[in-house]
Amino acid sequence: MSKYDIIIIGGGAAGIFAAINIGTTNPNLKVLVLEKSTKLLSKVKVSGGGRCNVTHACFEPKELVKFYPRGEKELLGPFHQFQPGDTIAWFADRGIELKIEADGRMFPSTDDSQTIIDCFLTEVRKYNIEIRYQSTVEHIERLEDKFKVQLQNESLSCDKLIIATGGFNKLEGYNFISSMGHTIVPPNPSLFTFNLPNNEILSLQGVVSDVEIKILGSKFIEQGPLLITHWGVSGPAVLKLSSWASRFLNEKNYEFDFSVNWLPNDNHESLKELFTRYKQNYGGKKVFNQFELALPKKIKHFLLEKSGISSEIKWADVTKDQLNRLIEVLLNDIYQSKGKTTFKQEFVNCGGVKLNEINFKTMESKIISGLYFAGEVLDIDALTGGFNFQNAWTTGWISSQSIVNN
Repeated sequence: MSKYDIIIIGGGAAGIFAAINIGTTNPNLKVLVLEKSTKLLSKVKVSGGGRCNVTHACFEPKELVKFYPRGEKELLGPFHQFQPGDTIAWFADRGIELKIEADGRMFPSTDDSQTIIDCFLTEVRKYNIEIRYQSTVEHIERLEDKFKVQLQNESLSCDKLIIATGGFNKLEGYNFISSMGHTIVPPNPSLFTFNLPNNEILSLQGVVSDVEIKILGSKFIEQGPLLITHWGVSGPAVLKLSSWASRFLNEKNYEFDFSVNWLPNDNHESLKELFTRYKQNYGGKKVFNQFELALPKKIKHFLLEKSGISSEIKWADVTKDQLNRLIEVLLNDIYQSKGKTTFKQEFVNCGGVKLNEINFKTMESKIISGLYFAGEVLDIDALTGGFNFQNAWTTGWISSQSIVNN
């Protein structure tokens, strides 16, 4: 049976970051990373459209945790130990400069995820970290003061163990963890777009507008850009909403009603006054020629027709009922979603190891001493923007320091 000081299960962002920081702190420790696929850091490679959204320029832990639908309370302490400023410094120490974009997302100045991967691989070699590919863990057993890690054709042992496998699509993926006594919150997608099969709005694909979107029958509401696609609606507002409402929508089997407020800065009274003024001052003008709203041209056409108002009609001929209908459509436009489409490059699951079973000061299991967790294997997930990677860096770093210093 091959023996190691530390085995890390998972060669993704959290696992590799933990391994490197163990090597940095104590290069004499014998560290093995087990990766079930044929390559490391596959999610790092595709993140941010291949540019790698490393982190986000949010440096206040109390603000940073607000981007985590699951894990907000638990991550407050960890972010006081290692937050985006520390991530920037860590990469800077290794010659990698990160840049901040207008929306706060941070990327390597090269705009190439390979820069991050190459940095990690250099560190892995520097500290003689052993990597085994195509190594699926079948079972883990605690034997007195050691762990026995069972692969398909081999048994390994170690003093300390970090599980950083990332999230699984199905509950069965967590079997080797639950068999150790940990509770698993069932997984389901937390970043996805809303499908609107055969809806007339699909003719506007490619159009973007700033909206407020709400899931009816719930407390979930978001503001931001909405993108109309050939299958439904996407964009930051929808993705954020899907993340916060992930479990609610899963219970609904992704069939639900939602409303779009196309003019979140207006209200019923302000629009009524505006359109009354149009009727009084521009009665002879065609509606569409005097329809000055902060909306894309195609959406204006679409919403007028949905309200039963031809764009060729004059303001003087618009009835009171038509005006009321127009205001309703502008502020409370209702759609029925049937199904979801995964936002593949930013695919994230919620679910995983139950958070109250982890000591977030050390990332050690409260159930089994010497067992640590890092990254999305925990029931933690975040909005898009570099936040999921920051969770990986933070929990990976804390677990590495806890192991080396104890």
